[in-house]
Amino acid sequence: MHRFLLALALAAMPLLSHAIEEPDYRVIRTFDNVELRQYAPYVVAEVVLDAPGEDAGSQAFPILAGYIFGKNKGERKLAMTAPVTQTAAPVRMDMTTPVTQAAVAGGTQVQFVLPKGLTLATAPEPIDPRVQLRMMPAATWAVIRYSGTWSQSNYSEHLDELRASLAAAGVATQGEPVLARYNAPLTPWFMRRNEIWLAVR
Repeated sequence: MHRFLLALALAAMPLLSHAIEEPDYRVIRTFDNVELRQYAPYVVAEVVLDAPGEDAGSQAFPILAGYIFGKNKGERKLAMTAPVTQTAAPVRMDMTTPVTQAAVAGGTQVQFVLPKGLTLATAPEPIDPRVQLRMMPAATWAVIRYSGTWSQSNYSEHLDELRASLAAAGVATQGEPVLARYNAPLTPWFMRRNEIWLAVR
């Protein structure tokens, strides 16, 4: 009986992940394993940590989860959305990069997407000063999707594949790559949805 329930739960997990809200986008072009997506504006809660990418996600998650689960002024609870993104924070602000943030001396930026309908004016104010709210502008991203672990080798392999496909297609990009994760850490590695985004110039 326990094995049956476990199998049923595992089978349902992909369906549950599709039910989680994501930012609106439309696919404007596909080639190889790449999609060019036009994203509408959306609001994120973010933290910038002085930590390498492999550590930043686990350090940032409880900070950002605390915010959406009620650690904010008004103690409002927000729905969990996807994806959770992370990228290297630039040393200086680049006004042409879709992922803009306050200038920091390096580090890693981790973002939670907030539910649709929230704006900077209506989103609850964070209590933790490390959490900042930001409006992400409309932007076009080149995206490759893959499954498997969150290892550096898996990430690097697919980032190389994405860059090679873009170079062959003559698509120029800018800024740092963004790792987008759509599943909880307990999701089996072979059922995970991972993506790498590069901003199209």
